[in-house]
Amino acid sequence: MNKKKVFMLIILALTMVWTVSAKPKIRILATGGTIAGVAASSTSTAYTAGQATIETLLAAVPEIKELAEISGEQISSIGSQDMNDEIWLKLVKRINQLLNEEGYDAVLITHGTDTMEETAYFLNLTVKSDKPVVLVGAMRSSSAISADGPANLYNGVVACADPASKGHGVMCCMNNQLIDAKDVIKRHTTDCATFVGGTFGSIGYVYGNKAYYYREVTAKHTTQSVFDVTNLTKLPQVGIVYGYANCSPLPFKAFMDAKFDGIVLAGVGDGNFYKDVFPYAEQAVKDGIIVVRSSRCPVGPTCLNGEVDDEKYHFCASLNLNPQKSRILLMLALTKTHDWKQIQQYFAEY
Repeated sequence: MNKKKVFMLIILALTMVWTVSAKPKIRILATGGTIAGVAASSTSTAYTAGQATIETLLAAVPEIKELAEISGEQISSIGSQDMNDEIWLKLVKRINQLLNEEGYDAVLITHGTDTMEETAYFLNLTVKSDKPVVLVGAMRSSSAISADGPANLYNGVVACADPASKGHGVMCCMNNQLIDAKDVIKRHTTDCATFVGGTFGSIGYVYGNKAYYYREVTAKHTTQSVFDVTNLTKLPQVGIVYGYANCSPLPFKAFMDAKFDGIVLAGVGDGNFYKDVFPYAEQAVKDGIIVVRSSRCPVGPTCLNGEVDDEKYHFCASLNLNPQKSRILLMLALTKTHDWKQIQQYFAEY
């Protein structure tokens, strides 16, 4: 064998060794939340969210550096009850930049639990990559006894680093469960096992240093999504009206008077209106406002043309989306069209 062939074989071998040993490059974006919360004592239930910096969070789980090449940055320092459109747009634009321009293999987001499911679904419709994007949080502050944040952060990095996580869309990794953005709901106010997959369940779990998947996501997301917020600085205005017995029409009327672009009804049962609210919904459609029927029930579909004749009144049915996620899809849909039939199609696809 001549020297040239020997040299080429050596280079090939070194390349293969480097490829096998190279760690994935993961960026952690911190937004605040309970995972970064600090209390006056380790037993206090009162705390201030978003106080610990990204550097503090990473220092608490040094083991993640064995899994990946880790770096972080602070996007915001808020409790997620204060999450807003401005931060959403900043966050997704940064994620797309990291994954599509800066060569990162995955993005992990630390987030408060109050609105985690909404942020996850917004990103699921606007991230333009099939690389893993995972949200983690905590139900106990970083200074609490048995804080759950470090384990969730570690498991989130495991999921990001696992090649099997590619193509599942945006996920939440909480309490060892991997839950896709469309189905994830927060079902309990304080339980560490609060996050579950609503109607369809989780799609996988993390055990040890590996992510395991047992269900594929069938709804469109990320690279399949038609929604592009690259050049947007604000989103259409969409409000939610909660349904209940003897419901006042005043909240619905207030959104109409404020010229909102869309209104989502968190209706009773299968997305039903109270009789005093129904005429306002009819008028809203005539005024060019898109009205979407959803349900205050935590699981189950709001059926198209079920108890309400959506075709007749030009209402949209949310199908398998809860009110808060219906609001997000409607906001993004309104950046594309005001045709209620096309918007209904989006609800069927996403």
